[in-house]
Amino acid sequence: MRKLLHYIRLAVSWLINFFYPFFQSFVPPETFRYAVTGGMNTMFDILLYFLFYNFVLDKHNLDFGIFVISPHIAAFIIVFPITFTSGFLLAKYITFTQSVIRGKVQFIRYGISVSGSILLNYILLKFFVEYLRMWPTFSKAVTTGIVVGYSYFIQRFYTFKTANRYLVEAE
Repeated sequence: MRKLLHYIRLAVSWLINFFYPFFQSFVPPETFRYAVTGGMNTMFDILLYFLFYNFVLDKHNLDFGIFVISPHIAAFIIVFPITFTSGFLLAKYITFTQSVIRGKVQFIRYGISVSGSILLNYILLKFFVEYLRMWPTFSKAVTTGIVVGYSYFIQRFYTFKTANRYLVEAE
């Protein structure tokens, strides 16, 4: 399993490094890696959600006798831990490889940052749609832009902080 993960890491890194020269005048390498791995994880999330909602749950409620979970929420609950883990691994081993923080601490901080992203999504969508009366789809697009920016900065400067950033801030 370790070898497989190593080869996946090499393949993803190679693919990112292959395309980066086309974008190097626009974005730094770490930001490009973040965009690519985040995009990959988002596509993976949507694919898994589609598969679980349509084929595993077959668009049926998940009935536990005591309570029932609707299929769209059940699919989210099932998929979330998978893409949470893949997102963390991509961030740790592809995007923010220079971090000196221990893996266990990174994982906890990643959980905090993802929780913040979920909360920020909820608050911004409620605000834009219910208080500003903006169209929901446009609100989601604006919210996504804000949350992606928040997520990048919190992961870069908190979750996967590097020794160089410690030195810069100390000066």
